[in-house]
Amino acid sequence: MFKAASVGLLLGLMSASAVAEINVHTPYARATPPHAPNSAAFMEIVNNGDKDVFLLSASTAAANTVELHNHEMIDGMMKMRQVKNIKIPAGGMANLEPGGLHIMLFDLPSPLKEGKTIPLKLTFSDQTSVALDVPVKRVMAHSKMKHGHESGH
Repeated sequence: MFKAASVGLLLGLMSASAVAEINVHTPYARATPPHAPNSAAFMEIVNNGDKDVFLLSASTAAANTVELHNHEMIDGMMKMRQVKNIKIPAGGMANLEPGGLHIMLFDLPSPLKEGKTIPLKLTFSDQTSVALDVPVKRVMAHSKMKHGHESGH
């Protein structure tokens, strides 16, 4: 009986450690002024595992559409484009930040107010998902960059 309980405990710990291979640090969403239709979420995603993992999607009740995006410099203009996934390399990390990889929140039903939180679920290629309560923060925009957007939104 003791042996069976030990094996069960060991299997439970292995399952928990497999899920814990992806860690999310310092997530936040950009606060919006009234009537602003879109925002973005940023964070650091760490992969402590020995295999590459991909962020496949994100979802939240705070936006009607959620997409993974990147910024690219094209013809001297910064353009935002949707990407299919975001790679989190084995033993490495992906930094989602303004001006780079990020999660776009389109068609907000209500403004994102500084000091509040929004729920955000991240789904990964290894069949895991992470549910977060993401704080909403005021972020100053990049005023010196030219921005363009090619996404149909």
